[in-house]
Amino acid sequence: MNFRTLDLNLLRVFDAVMAERNLTRAARLLAMTQSAVSQSLRRLREALGDELLIRARYGVEPTAQALAIWPAIREALESLQAVLAPTSFDPSAAERSFVLAMADATATLLIPPLIRSVESQAPGVSLRVLPLTTRDPRAKLETDELDAAIGHFPVVMAEIAQRSMQESSPPSVGYERLYDGRYVCVMRRGHPLAGQDLTLDRYCEAHHLLVSFSGRPFGFVDQALASIKRQRRIVLTVNQFFTAGQVVANSDLLTVLPERFVPSTGIADELAIRPLPFDVPIVHVDLVWHRRHQAHAAHQWLRHQIAAAAVHAFEHPRAERPVAAG
Repeated sequence: MNFRTLDLNLLRVFDAVMAERNLTRAARLLAMTQSAVSQSLRRLREALGDELLIRARYGVEPTAQALAIWPAIREALESLQAVLAPTSFDPSAAERSFVLAMADATATLLIPPLIRSVESQAPGVSLRVLPLTTRDPRAKLETDELDAAIGHFPVVMAEIAQRSMQESSPPSVGYERLYDGRYVCVMRRGHPLAGQDLTLDRYCEAHHLLVSFSGRPFGFVDQALASIKRQRRIVLTVNQFFTAGQVVANSDLLTVLPERFVPSTGIADELAIRPLPFDVPIVHVDLVWHRRHQAHAAHQWLRHQIAAAAVHAFEHPRAERPVAAG
């Protein structure tokens, strides 16, 4: 291959197809026809002497050589864009909207400091906050239904870690850790178990309310119980932490809530909290976004505001009345 005669635009096409794994989506991203994308790939294949991308059932799959060269090509393109076509964002003059997804427990603590910052710096910017309905938001980030998602995304984080270790194709999302959280067992103050030690047997014998964003009838607590060959009886599943707090305050059900969230329920004095009587992992809450927005100035500004709001909300929480422990 003669690098001097290589059309560098072919690398932009290659990067887009690698990221999307689909010619139609890549063409849309590049504002090209699918035929032009195919033609560019053909020329790059001839130049590099490799098939690079092979048609598969739902798009294309990269060859070993494509996976090997993509990280360097993507990094080079991002560097060129930053130097030759830097984007700028003036929050004071901007008029646009950002779409975020997060759980109600996160929004309760994060949105107040975030919106104060946005209104102060960018009066023409608006936020739309949608409920988090999945533990894997990559599909909605890829289609730009969301600018960013905030939550506990173990599958996404595991893939990012795996790709980092293998030094293969870069992940489709970027992320920033916002905070680590702990979950606790919550019940009404007058619950029969509120005046007793919450043993594992008593916990499993009780009736439970599950908060599930996706509607699945099990969660990480059930996975932890299954690992010690135990299970609990779930009699109600809801998709909001606020709903869970209200229900357990007026029933004999137990639920599991983020410890930081309990004071924000507005009914903390009606609730009793207990440590879970078995080990559960610390819950990492991350901000994730699609990599194509990595160097976008407006998105960088948004991510900075979210990270700063998280520091205010989770590292320096506002004073609250103490939550009843019994």
